[in-house]
Amino acid sequence: MEDAKTKSMEEGLVNTSHDYNSSHQQKVHNSFREDAIIHDHDKDTATLASDDRPVVEQKGEEEATVLQKIPKVNAAVKKIILRTIKLLFWGILLQGGYSHAPDNLSYGVDMKQIRWFGILQIIANHYGSLLLYEQRIALVYFVVALIETFTTKRRPTVLDSGRFSIFTAYRWQWIGGFIAFLIYMITTFSLYVPDWSFVIYHKDKPERLTVKCGMRGHLGPACNAVGYVDRQVWGINHLYNQPVWRRLKACTFSSPGEGPFRKDAPNWCRAPFEPEGLLSTISAILSGTIGIHYGHVLIHFKSRFFCLPSKTMNLFVAIPINKQLYSFSYVCFTAGAAGIVFSGFYILIDVWGLRTPFLFLEWIGMNAMLVFVLAAQGIFAAFINGWYYESSDNSLVNWIQEHVFINVWHSERLGTLLYVIFAEILFWGIVSGILHKFRIYWKL
Repeated sequence: MEDAKTKSMEEGLVNTSHDYNSSHQQKVHNSFREDAIIHDHDKDTATLASDDRPVVEQKGEEEATVLQKIPKVNAAVKKIILRTIKLLFWGILLQGGYSHAPDNLSYGVDMKQIRWFGILQIIANHYGSLLLYEQRIALVYFVVALIETFTTKRRPTVLDSGRFSIFTAYRWQWIGGFIAFLIYMITTFSLYVPDWSFVIYHKDKPERLTVKCGMRGHLGPACNAVGYVDRQVWGINHLYNQPVWRRLKACTFSSPGEGPFRKDAPNWCRAPFEPEGLLSTISAILSGTIGIHYGHVLIHFKSRFFCLPSKTMNLFVAIPINKQLYSFSYVCFTAGAAGIVFSGFYILIDVWGLRTPFLFLEWIGMNAMLVFVLAAQGIFAAFINGWYYESSDNSLVNWIQEHVFINVWHSERLGTLLYVIFAEILFWGIVSGILHKFRIYWKL
């Protein structure tokens, strides 16, 4: 489907239509249509007939139906496993500590301290949470895709009447998400977290620090079950050693920025913590389930899609929003926010037809893996930084940041924001458009 869509856009022959009848929806839901060339004998031209649905609908539906292209379950499972392994490989390579890009030009990692979890190893899909962009991808994708594959033949092709028909038709997906929710909630609030310790080095001299816990259900930085599970499973040496909690007011006077630790800073300020850990990944499965549900809803109830995200966002009152723990409230809030953004793009692009201003985002999506590796992981910036004058600080990237953005606006925050918008997002949008022009894509 992606190849067909790509060819269609290149030839200027994409036909978006908003007049869908029920038989067309059923046909889209049951199977993917094979690409065909329809010859117009009067004009002696050829038109590519692939998918005449709106572009945003194709995007939102893609994760929910992409595996229907494969007629045999065994072949689909093999494809899922292979893609998961690829994501795990790139996740460990980019997030495990081997690459120190973009500021540090050295490479290599001590295997005793390699980080096993990170971004690519854990996003499920880009719809349920546009925010899930980490090693979390592989494992959530693995679970959600397997459930979608094994339940394809067990759900009805046409929905029954009723308010909850969409949920009953895809009940296995929701059962999987509910099981993940139960595992996370029960473990988070019932697992006993004992005192624990770790070692830091002062001028190559080791010092062991102890964190006092002895409690259950704590959601703070020191004694939460998420960190305890990761310390037991992976080992404390394999966790992320620059967690965001070290920027709290309890740790530094420079909060919310980074700075030297306070003299009275608690020991946990210096401790490693894995924000993409095992237990938080289980919670992310629910986020992936909500995301794939958006695709299902868009197939069946296009006119009702816009009211769903706000309902999802109403579920975060009881539990604090905590990204580091990937709390249930965080899942609901971000999934709802992502749905609202998705709905907004659907209105702008498919209802109002304002597609051209957002083409750069479409191009980035076509080469998402390449942009993630080169831009988000700083590989391209590291390559540019490798060509410096006298000092590694005198590189083109640093000069642009300082003289074109920060000094001009006399604000580090505003300058950094503008740098991200123009020198990162817009720049890579243009690069992705050029690559699309030459049909260059990086796929897993």
